[in-house]
Amino acid sequence: MLAVIKTGGKQYIVTPGQKIKVEKLLQEEGSEVVFDEVLLIQDNGKIEIGTPFVQGAKVKGKVIKHGKGEKLVVFKFKPKKREQKKKGHRQLFTEVEVIKIQTG
Repeated sequence: MLAVIKTGGKQYIVTPGQKIKVEKLLQEEGSEVVFDEVLLIQDNGKIEIGTPFVQGAKVKGKVIKHGKGEKLVVFKFKPKKREQKKKGHRQLFTEVEVIKIQTG
């Protein structure tokens, strides 16, 4: 069984027992999170596609930890103008373990 969920402006293909890193969520570590924006569910070869979401479908998960991603360097340079700017960025994330996929 697998599902496609939408969270944080991105789409993820998930299966039960899988760990995924999503955009930072406000839930505390150890708490349960429910993703109700399910775009697609596949169960034993049967595919159910939502318009835009599958009615009554939910994906339940458990928040494992919060953290920061790897550092990205943003470097802007304009030749012949003596202009350059260097900046770093670390994206916040939440690691979630998918527990259960409920169909509609």
